[in-house]
Amino acid sequence: MKNKEQKTIDNIEKLSKSLDIKVNKRKVVPTFKTKEVVILLLLTTVISLAMGGIVTYNVVLKGEKVDDELQEFITNYDYIVDNYYGDVDKTELVDSAIAGMLSTLDKNSAYVGGTDTNFSIYLEGTYEGTGIQVYNDDNGNIVVYSVFGGSPASKAGLKEDDIIIKVNDKDTTNMSIDEFSKLVKDQNGKFNITYKRGDSEKTVQLKVDTIEIQSVSSKVINKDNKKIGYIRTTIFANNTYEQFKKELDKLEDEGIDGLVIDLRGNSGGHLSSAEQIISLFLDSSHPIYQIKSKESKNIYYSTGKETKNYKISILIDGNSASASEVVTSALAEQYGAKTVGKKSYGKGTVQELQTLSDGDQYKLTTKSWLTSKGEVIDGKGIEPDYDVTLSDEYLENPTDENDDQLQKAIEVILE
Repeated sequence: MKNKEQKTIDNIEKLSKSLDIKVNKRKVVPTFKTKEVVILLLLTTVISLAMGGIVTYNVVLKGEKVDDELQEFITNYDYIVDNYYGDVDKTELVDSAIAGMLSTLDKNSAYVGGTDTNFSIYLEGTYEGTGIQVYNDDNGNIVVYSVFGGSPASKAGLKEDDIIIKVNDKDTTNMSIDEFSKLVKDQNGKFNITYKRGDSEKTVQLKVDTIEIQSVSSKVINKDNKKIGYIRTTIFANNTYEQFKKELDKLEDEGIDGLVIDLRGNSGGHLSSAEQIISLFLDSSHPIYQIKSKESKNIYYSTGKETKNYKISILIDGNSASASEVVTSALAEQYGAKTVGKKSYGKGTVQELQTLSDGDQYKLTTKSWLTSKGEVIDGKGIEPDYDVTLSDEYLENPTDENDDQLQKAIEVILE
């Protein structure tokens, strides 16, 4: 009986640790603090000769008995671990339970897996790797989807659509993406990758390095004797603000007469990054968004020191979401920027990224956000001032000249 009791005690203690989710401060997306949930287990042993020695456990949350639902979960977790006929991975069991809970909430609350997922990599802005993104084609091949500029893979000459067939002497055919990623990360120092391009094969030497993901690019467009700055942002990652400021400084040093900010296809990212970018254009007297939680609603202001004085056009489309919509609405309402393109996605909620003890992560919707003037955009999106559809010509062969949305944005600045 003593061994059985101890086993049950151990299982419950392990569960409590699994449910006591620790926040990795480097991984939490917003700067807002969440209430830490602390589960205390109070073990009360009641030995009853009549019942044959039953052990009863009262699980206590902050000094009070937990509700029946949590007790039901603990009871069944213990039963599954003790009675399943095969081996049970307890960590995976709890992870799956958390994923199941999240699936009953809104569509933006979700289990996202390990910290090396694309979701985490892009939000972090840097990662350890060779600088390639890959996918599995229908034949089970590992195919290069994109190559980051300046990365080891780029310097070695790898290109999109190359098929990777070996890592050193290990055949990668029919490998999953996770298996391939682990194989690469397990390499020490330099290693060989053999790839196929067309009918030819080539082997190059690579090494794992720290890769910085470039999420911002810029250029100057000359039209009607005016210099129009163009700056594109693909995501709001941890390092996006620094990249954006660097590119904006370059454009302003060239004496631009107006600015086009291209947020098409930008699905969002860190709210803090969006806030910093907005503050490059507005002084601290301007509200930029509002946050509504269960307890309160707060107005957040720009932290900038000055308000720019050139015209701004913002390009948006149906994939511009979340942080992109925060930037768009703030600059439209407070700066007078004009929006061009198609209606934005309409994501007016804030998610916090939590990291479990095993390194897996999930994102949970904890707040909603409103525009600086209190408008709700969740499920509605932002209607552009100028609704412009891209032409078939652009979709087949995109250039600045046949990008009707870009040309309209420039036209608005020149008016």
